[in-house]
Amino acid sequence: MAQAPATAKTHRAALMLAAALGRADWAHWLKPVPSEAAALELRGALSTRVPPLRKQVVFLIPLVGPDQVGDWQAVTDRLQATLHCMRTQDDPHWQAVICCQERPPLPDDPRIRFLPFDDPEPGNDKWRKLAALTGHLDQIAPAPCYVMSFDADDLLRQGTVREMLRRQAPGGYLVQAGYVMDDATGVIALADAPDLKQPMRKPFWKLCGSCAAVAHDPDLPQSAAFLQAMTQHEHRMFPYLGALAGRPLAPLSQPSVLYVLNHGENFGARRGRVGFKTRFVERFRIDDPDALAEVAEGFPVP
Repeated sequence: MAQAPATAKTHRAALMLAAALGRADWAHWLKPVPSEAAALELRGALSTRVPPLRKQVVFLIPLVGPDQVGDWQAVTDRLQATLHCMRTQDDPHWQAVICCQERPPLPDDPRIRFLPFDDPEPGNDKWRKLAALTGHLDQIAPAPCYVMSFDADDLLRQGTVREMLRRQAPGGYLVQAGYVMDDATGVIALADAPDLKQPMRKPFWKLCGSCAAVAHDPDLPQSAAFLQAMTQHEHRMFPYLGALAGRPLAPLSQPSVLYVLNHGENFGARRGRVGFKTRFVERFRIDDPDALAEVAEGFPVP
């Protein structure tokens, strides 16, 4: 299973217009791809439903298998750092599910679970693991929650779970602002929406897949189907698909995820897609000591 390609922006705009006008016939004529069809199905199911209270954030973590990397110990060490940032959240209402061919060393924490993966098909299996994770949502998340696919080498800012559960955004959340660190140099950059001072800057969700926490209602079969189809796309499609589903994603209030590049085992490196991100870090690097100290405080590592 390969990653689903993004649809053209003109196609997206036309489909959004058809959905906004309630023209199902137009939408059918536009030939939506599976993720868009799932979004439209969910939109229809949500039209007369009051959003339930969400009491938990569920992180779905596809972990690269030991046969696909050069340093399994380094991979599991980074996973430990990812989980540490979750375990130190000041709101304990979360769980994380790790999907991999081999069970990595995991903390003794009932909120952290392992989902075995035994698909022998060769190649990059990240999206097949995400499909396995979303395919088990009925067991993983039996109550209304926010579901966030999260890479095993990214870090979550302290207080993010608390913000999600206190705000109760109906559709979920988008990491518009976040940090990107080049592990080879230690340089950190801020990714955020462009403004007058930084017109060429990119929002975090265009750079990293750990960027969307989507509201999930297990009483609606269309909700799990949508999450499964959405996570087969690259992250740049997430805000559009959320809006198409009638679940627009609200930006979190502060930089909430730290994305680490060039540590040797990135998914992106295996796909040859890290170079422009390295240049991004150099261009938008943070040099102010107080700002760097704030980053270190927000993302504690063991």
